Amino acid sequence: MHYTLRQLEVFLAAAHTENITRAAELLSMSQSAASSALKDLEKQFSIQLFDRIGKRLQINELGRALRPQAEALLEQARELERDFRQHDRVGELKVGATLTIGNYLAVDIMAEFISRYPSANVKLEVANTASISRQVLNFDLDVGLIEGELQHSDLEVSKWREDELQVFCSAKHPLAGAGELSDRDLLEAQWILRETGSGTRQAFDRAMHDLLPDMDIRLELQHTEAIKRAVENGLGIGCLSRVSLQASIDSGRLVALDTPGRDLRRNFYFILHRKKYRSEGILRWLELCRNS
Repeated sequence: MHYTLRQLEVFLAAAHTENITRAAELLSMSQSAASSALKDLEKQFSIQLFDRIGKRLQINELGRALRPQAEALLEQARELERDFRQHDRVGELKVGATLTIGNYLAVDIMAEFISRYPSANVKLEVANTASISRQVLNFDLDVGLIEGELQHSDLEVSKWREDELQVFCSAKHPLAGAGELSDRDLLEAQWILRETGSGTRQAFDRAMHDLLPDMDIRLELQHTEAIKRAVENGLGIGCLSRVSLQASIDSGRLVALDTPGRDLRRNFYFILHRKKYRSEGILRWLELCRNS
């Protein structure tokens, strides 16, 4: 074999940091050793994996093409090392979840996963769909759980479970007793919504596509709880996943509003990089999600 796993680690760290000094720090090695490892790798195969721009390394087309294979090979090597050391095939797992899933579903699943596999080290990143997909593409996350619809040639997107959005207002809002909202009600209301780039906003925009240009969107907030508080305080009406609203509706703090003719159904999805190695930990996580 004409390359080492250490050389691959340097290549991937440099691709992530775009700087050989920071890559060396990430791997706890000297800058000169990291630089030599990368140069030796390129020299052995007469290739160039990066464009050098001053001190910055920008991965080129060849580097981008080889990166997924290097990621998969290193992950298999790490899993083998974990098996040698721990006799346990479930180790570190980096999961990304969009806000609704992360706040209302993923934590319970993570607790069950750790209960079943005590040696597992699960890290949970909560962000919107756009951010989670970028991190999966960049191999910073092993698997993503998202609310938004997504298409990318490097991502494998598969349906997980069904969900539905719910329009709602405070118990003191003039629409609280309306029951059903007409198109006129929807246009006259002031809205508190999730930000563009979130799966919730994507589903809302699709359902209201014909009214959207004329709707009064007062606030766009990134956090579900902030939207619920703003609506409770009478700043407008909102639209969020029923999963996130049920407790507040049951308590009477918020009131569900029907929107006949508006399809607010959607799906939650798994996303993985197509070239990501499916470790035992990933497979068991997906299985637990499907059965939850």
